[in-house]
Amino acid sequence: MTGVPQKPCPPADPAPRKPKFAMPANACDSHAHIFGPDEKYPWSPARGYTPPDALPAAYEHLHKMLGVTRGVITQPSVYGTDNRATLDYVAAHPGRLRAVVSVDASITDRALEAMHARGARGIRVNLADPGGNPFKSFSELRRVAERLKPLGWHIEFLLHVHDADMAELGTLPVPISIGHFGYMPTSLGIDHPRYRGFLDRVADGNCWVKLTGPYRITAGRHLPYDDTVPFAHALVARQPDRILWGTDWPHPMCPIPMPNDGTLADMLLDWVPDKAVRQRILVDNPAELYGF
Repeated sequence: MTGVPQKPCPPADPAPRKPKFAMPANACDSHAHIFGPDEKYPWSPARGYTPPDALPAAYEHLHKMLGVTRGVITQPSVYGTDNRATLDYVAAHPGRLRAVVSVDASITDRALEAMHARGARGIRVNLADPGGNPFKSFSELRRVAERLKPLGWHIEFLLHVHDADMAELGTLPVPISIGHFGYMPTSLGIDHPRYRGFLDRVADGNCWVKLTGPYRITAGRHLPYDDTVPFAHALVARQPDRILWGTDWPHPMCPIPMPNDGTLADMLLDWVPDKAVRQRILVDNPAELYGF
C-alpha cells in the first residue's frame, strides 16, 4: 500500500476487432502506454492509479488487428520519471516506434542524448494527474525546453485547456503537443472561450493535438461518442497539418464502459471523413513530429 488513493483501472478489451476501413501504409498510433510487469518496472509511489499489465505482446496484437505499423509510447504518470518500461520496448524497435519520456530539471544533456538514441523525441508534462508534473515552476520547464531544441524534441502536455494558460505555453521555445482533444468536457461546448483560444493556438502552427481518449471528454457512455465529432471537425479545420491520432491503449482511467479498439478506430471516419486528410493525420503528421 502506498497511501495514494487508487482509482479503478480496468484492462483493455483483449479482443480488438478490425476497423471498417483500411489504415494507410505506415499509419501511426501516436499515443499508447506500456505497463508492467511491476516486479521489473515498479510503480511510482506518487501515482494516482495502479493499472493492470499492458505488455508489448498485447500492443503488437492490437496493431496487427488495426493495421497500424508505427507507434509512439508515451510515458504514463504511474512511472514518474522512470522511463525504463517505455524505452526498453521502444529501443528494441527503432524503425517503427518512438517515445515521449518524462524528465525533471536535473536531467543532463548526456542523458537526453542517450534517450534520443533509444527513440525518445519529446518529454511529457502531465498537469492533470497526481505525480505527473516533475517541474516546480514554468521557468524551470522553460530552461529544460531550451536544451531540447538541439535535439528537435517537443513537449507534450496532458492538461485541461479550459483551465490552462495556452498563451504562456505558446511562449515555449519548442513545439508543444496536447492530448485528448484538449481534455475539455464536450458538455462545455465548442464555443467555450478557452476552447476558442485553444483553437487559435493550434492555428498558430506550433501546437499539435492528438485525437485520443474521446471517452475522457464525452457526455455519453457508449460508442459512437457523437458529441466529440464537432470538436474533431473544429481542430482539423483549424490546422490539419498539426493533428495526430492515437489509441490511448490500454485506455487507463476510462471512466465509462471499455470500448473495443476496432470500434474506437472507426470514429476516424466521423472525425475525419476526407481520406486524403486522414492520410496526413495518420502518416505524414506523425512522421514529421516524431522523425519516422
